[in-house]
This record gives sequence, C-alpha cells and structure tokens, in this order.
Amino acid sequence: MLKFTPDHEWLRADGDEIVVGITAHASEQLGDVVFIELPEEGREVEAGEEIVVIESVKAASDIVAPIAGTITAVNSAVADTPGAVNDDAMAAWFFRIKPTEPGAMDAFMDEAAYQALIG
Repeated sequence: MLKFTPDHEWLRADGDEIVVGITAHASEQLGDVVFIELPEEGREVEAGEEIVVIESVKAASDIVAPIAGTITAVNSAVADTPGAVNDDAMAAWFFRIKPTEPGAMDAFMDEAAYQALIG
C-alpha cells in the first residue's frame, strides 16, 4: 500500500514498518539534490518533527516525520549519493519507521488524491 502526504512524501507499508521518501514531484520542485542529512537509527520522533535536511541547488528544506514512531533504518546510500533522489524518487527512500500507532498510514492520501493535489 502506497500513501502520500500533503508535504510530498510517500509512505509504503513493509510489514510492521513504514518506508518514507519524497515524491518525484518534490524532487522536480527542488531541482538537483546535493545534500541529504538523515536521522539517527533508534531515534523516537513525533509526527511533524523535522528529521531530514535536504538541500538542492535551488533551496534547502526540512522533511518532517509524517507519523510518530521509532526510526529503524536509514538509507545511507541516498546520503552518499543525493542525486539518486532526482534519478528515481520512489527508489531513493530516506528512512524506515516503526509507527507508535498501528494504522497510522490510513489518514494519508492514495495516489489518485495526491495526483489531484499536484494536478
């Protein structure tokens, strides 16, 4: 199951964890991504907390945790090669999170609703 946030993040359920990245639309808006700072594994976060810094040739942005939980893994490859986000945003995930509350993804948009948002 794939869901999307109004902040242009995608969320994909994987067992009892959720994999999070940014959408192709977000990467296009940012332009060439040159730096990504990921959160530490084991960090407990609240929904809305700034946890990723992403910089491009155009701007710097903070990415917030879409849900509360514990960071279980980070994609160090994307930090080492930030341009991978521009190459394939859906493959260049940032982190995995074990949600505090089951069903946390249910509140987010499906792909049709997200496409309507970015229309």
